Amino acid sequence: MRVLFIGDIYGKVGRRIASILTPKIRKENEIDFCIANGENSAGGFGITYNVLKKLLSYGINCITTGNHVWDKKEITKYMDIPCLLRPLNYPSITPGKGSFLFEKNRIGVINLMGRTFMRNIDCPFRTALKEIEKLRKYTKMIIVDFHAEATPEKQAMGFFLDGKVSAVIGTHTHVQTADERILPNGTAYITDVGMTGPFNSVIGVIPKK
Repeated sequence: MRVLFIGDIYGKVGRRIASILTPKIRKENEIDFCIANGENSAGGFGITYNVLKKLLSYGINCITTGNHVWDKKEITKYMDIPCLLRPLNYPSITPGKGSFLFEKNRIGVINLMGRTFMRNIDCPFRTALKEIEKLRKYTKMIIVDFHAEATPEKQAMGFFLDGKVSAVIGTHTHVQTADERILPNGTAYITDVGMTGPFNSVIGVIPKK
C-alpha cells in the first residue's frame, strides 16, 4: 500500500497548494491512501466544516489535527465525522475520535499530541499502546501523526513505537526535518514532515518588516 502524508496545511495558500498537487501526486505515484494535518487550514488557526469538505475534495482521505483543532468553535459540531481526527489523548469526554480504522483500505490512523510545551493532557505513550492493541486486531498498517513541539519527545515516541506501527510522523513545527529513516524494527519515522504553505514565511505567517 502507498500512503501519502501531507504536512500541516496552512490557510488559503496551503489549501491552494494542496488542491493543485494532491491529485497530481496521487495519480503519478498511484497513492492508495492520503492523510493530511489540517489543524491550521482555516485562516491559519483551526478548521471549519467548509474547509474540511474542500480538503476531502482534493483526494485527502483522513484529516488529523492538534492543539489548534478547537480554534474555530463550529467544528465541535462535526467531530463525529470519521475522517476528521483530534488528538486521541484528550480526555475521553472530548468530542470526536482520536483514531479510526479505514476498513476499505485496511489502514488505521492514530492522532496524538505531545505534552512538552503543550497543554497537560493524557500521556500520549500509554494512550498510543492501548489504541494500537485495539487496531492490530484488524490491521497491521497503522500510521501515527504525533503532533508535538519537542524533538526529543517525538524521537522518544518513534523508538517507543518502533515495530508496533508502520510509521510515526511528526507534525506541528511546520519546518521539515532531515532525519527521515526506517528505525531498527521497521517503523518509518520523521521528526517533522513540515508544512504545506508559503515558503517565504514564518511557519506560514507573512513576516512584517
